[in-house]
Amino acid sequence: MTETPLQRFRIGLIINPLAGLGGQAALKGSDNVADQALAMGVQPLANERVRQAMQGVLPYAERIELLVAPGAMGADLVAEMGLEHQVIGQLANARTQAEDTCRLATELVDRGVDLLLFAGGDGTARDICSSIPAGQLVLGIPAGVKIHSGVYAVNPRAAGELVSLLVRGELVRLGEAEVRDIDEEAFREGRVRTRHFGELAIPEEGRFVQQVKQGGRETETLVLDDIAAWLQEEDPQIGWILGPGSTNLGLLEAMGLEGTLLGVDVLRDGQLLAVDATEQQLWQLLQQGGEWRILVTAIGGQGHILGRGNQQISPRVVRAVGLDNLLVVATKTKLKTLAGRPFLLDSGEAELDQQLTGLRRVLSGYREEMLYPASWRA
Repeated sequence: MTETPLQRFRIGLIINPLAGLGGQAALKGSDNVADQALAMGVQPLANERVRQAMQGVLPYAERIELLVAPGAMGADLVAEMGLEHQVIGQLANARTQAEDTCRLATELVDRGVDLLLFAGGDGTARDICSSIPAGQLVLGIPAGVKIHSGVYAVNPRAAGELVSLLVRGELVRLGEAEVRDIDEEAFREGRVRTRHFGELAIPEEGRFVQQVKQGGRETETLVLDDIAAWLQEEDPQIGWILGPGSTNLGLLEAMGLEGTLLGVDVLRDGQLLAVDATEQQLWQLLQQGGEWRILVTAIGGQGHILGRGNQQISPRVVRAVGLDNLLVVATKTKLKTLAGRPFLLDSGEAELDQQLTGLRRVLSGYREEMLYPASWRA
């Protein structure tokens, strides 16, 4: 009796060979700056990133059917690595374009690949997302300057390990991840603007796949950039009352706005309505109606969120905004400095302090919220 051979795992591969060029050149991205980066002597690194990923798959090469984009978008590298492969499609020009990614992604998916593996940044993920049907399994090898999307492995080696799990037939949970991209022109001018483009199906394994916008990064500036991007995506009609402190000032700076370190600033639709506002000014603004949020910070190591340097945010202001709309912004590192002690409340009104006692929402990263206790007593 002849054994039926096992069906090989079909992988489609696309490389954006220009991904990441703008990083070393300090151009904060690669969109529309590839020629400038190359002229500065920057060497493309996308192929090396893919090589690192594919090396983890080499032991299982016999179990894989590899379908690749032509030339610099895949075929050149896998041929150099000695991997058996089939070239799909053609390039329109020597210099690859986003249109090539879109067209070749469609062609590879039409061939019935089990996994579409691609290397690039958020722009590449966006192109993939716009070109393939919902439910097609994908995985990104991070090679771009900015990686806000959740469809990428944490690094090339992790991508290789995750692909190996799939090829071996091990249990891997599947999930949906966001594709996001930042406005590079605005970012180069100091303004953070990101946009949600859609969802892609990915193999979901916590050790290997990054979260959206890498909310776990604890470099203060990067986390504030994340949170600033989130706030800018919220309903522009929501007004934000930002308490004093370096954290909220950092949020405004990430948006390209000049706030105050020790004052209360008011933000709506990307514009400052008031700088260093008084309690009376806040009250007058609230009387105009609309939806509002209060965003305060915890005094590092101490933990006060009301009643220490932000008395402008009075009990009547808090009540007018709504108790549930009093939010705290703090990195996870800052929360750890409290060593488990609660946020402290000293609004000037005992009844309000008691009403606010309990778990408060904390913005700690891009679309990342935590719950942390607040109390009128330590």
